[in-house]
Amino acid sequence: MKYNAKKFGSNVREVRRARAISQDQLALRAGIDRSYMGRIERGQVNITLEKVYRLAEALGCDVRELLPLET
Repeated sequence: MKYNAKKFGSNVREVRRARAISQDQLALRAGIDRSYMGRIERGQVNITLEKVYRLAEALGCDVRELLPLET
């Protein structure tokens, strides 16, 4: 399986918008720098598994909703 940072970022943005949470609010809730949060959503960084779980918790979703897995 291959990890896709752009698809992950897109998934984060989609879930965040569906929950009417601003990017700044999400960054604050997840304990992530605001500019880094933007880079995550644009797929410019590969984030740690710890941050993936922090984002899922901050969004109130299952981590599997965020993970883009390609075979």
